[in-house]
Amino acid sequence: MKIITILACILSFSTFVACNKVEGQGGTSTIKGKVLIVDLNGSGDTVQPPYYALDQDVYILYGDADETYDDDFATSYDGSYEFNNLTKGQYTVFAYSKCETCGGGVEVIKKTVEISSNKQVVEVVDLVIID
Repeated sequence: MKIITILACILSFSTFVACNKVEGQGGTSTIKGKVLIVDLNGSGDTVQPPYYALDQDVYILYGDADETYDDDFATSYDGSYEFNNLTKGQYTVFAYSKCETCGGGVEVIKKTVEISSNKQVVEVVDLVIID
């Protein structure tokens, strides 16, 4: 009888822990957007009209951790990207932009969004990067 009680407690605890979902894969929501490129010359003048980025890497962070990215996506021919099957929570999407005055010559352009319900599609404002 004591063993049954112990097993019941372990099962109850496991069920409780499993119900605490964190940001990431396993949900039904989507985050999508586009990457827009502004092409500048050395003087900072626009060389040509802005255009949507083909094959530009976009990264996503799950939650509020500012660590290694959790997933990435190369934009399509129209500059679009999409992260699917996400759970409720906070996410940050980002891309790298050229930056002549930044250390290393690049800077992070990022947007933070919130998924608040299942089957939600969150549209991110364009990530505008410099090339």
